[in-house]
Amino acid sequence: MVRNTSLELSDYLPYLINRVGVALVERFTREGLRGTKLTIGTWRVLAATANHQGVRQVDLARLTSIEVSTVSRLVTRLGQLGLVRRSRSAKSSREVTVRLTPKGRALFLQLAPVAVTLQKTATRGLTRTELALARRVLSRMHENLHGPASRG
Repeated sequence: MVRNTSLELSDYLPYLINRVGVALVERFTREGLRGTKLTIGTWRVLAATANHQGVRQVDLARLTSIEVSTVSRLVTRLGQLGLVRRSRSAKSSREVTVRLTPKGRALFLQLAPVAVTLQKTATRGLTRTELALARRVLSRMHENLHGPASRG
């Protein structure tokens, strides 16, 4: 039995998602991160920390979809830049938590509007309903690939 193995990239969802992601990263790097000494990875960690002060590094990995060992290196880099501070968790001396410094908070507040504007540019012409649907669909796809059901 011969199977149809044709694959049209212009209709292939992983390709389309990646294409949008690459374009967003390129634009945000050019329009927001230039001159900040941040990479897209350090930006993700900075943004996640801004919204979850006192977050454990292991939780930053989950929030940013970045491997724990990489998150540790990114947090080290952000610390060297004076943007975050690490400390031992009050719950467990084995856990490390991360908080923004005032300098880190200021940089986040400078970059967040650039990120929001870029998102608005990317979603121009979509209705609120379409945008909400896109968020739900992408979240469901991520859950399908990384959630508990994908492991069983």
